[in-house]
Amino acid sequence: MSLPLHLVAIGDSTVEGLEDPGPDGVYIGWADRFACYLNVIHPGLLYANLAVRGQTARQVRETQLRAALALAPDFALVVAGVNDVLRPRFDRDGLRDDLCAMHAELAAAGVRVLSFTMPDMARVAPLAVVLRRRLEFLNSVTLQCRERYGSLVVDLASVPAASHPALWHTDRLHGNSEGHRRIAAALAEAVGYQVADWRAEPPCEPKLSRWRVARDETVWAGSHLLPWAWEHARGPSPGEAVTCKRPNLLPVT
Repeated sequence: MSLPLHLVAIGDSTVEGLEDPGPDGVYIGWADRFACYLNVIHPGLLYANLAVRGQTARQVRETQLRAALALAPDFALVVAGVNDVLRPRFDRDGLRDDLCAMHAELAAAGVRVLSFTMPDMARVAPLAVVLRRRLEFLNSVTLQCRERYGSLVVDLASVPAASHPALWHTDRLHGNSEGHRRIAAALAEAVGYQVADWRAEPPCEPKLSRWRVARDETVWAGSHLLPWAWEHARGPSPGEAVTCKRPNLLPVT
């Protein structure tokens, strides 16, 4: 009998699965959903999710990479860098070094690395147009990792439906349950699983007036963007510790 394969996920809040709630109050997310697909292909799969919300690529590299390698994964999900994009100071060289180092070290250990590019967020949040070049840089680095280290990268940025507002939570920073489901399906398709068409465009939404768009952007900035920026600017409170939801390799349920 062959030994079970290992899947380990590292990254930030999107890897943890924020805004895809489960019945027990724990977020599900595309990584958990992908693990279910992979478990069909490789029955008995063991899966760990080391992602921690709010972490930059440097923090993921420093706090999660070693732990991931210690679990001897056969497959690794690696998605990080959006928190770097959202910060006032954007260190392009540092982001490139950190992402490439994670892909390189995992590939050198014989791990099959999977990742994806980020959709254009301006369709979801018009104010995010100011971040477009940063996201394009992040995507270019992710694609470089595909060329350099053989990582399997799903190019969500090239799929129009991926940036449809119907697939995003009201915070416009995370996918909703349908968005997470589609990302998992896209990754599953990339490893050979036959899935329904995740590229389909959701139903059209009525076009909003300029006044309605401006109002919605003001409400979003006040209820989501500014609180997020303040929380990350002040850093964690004394004694506050955020841990990953699945530190150990466990069977997929």
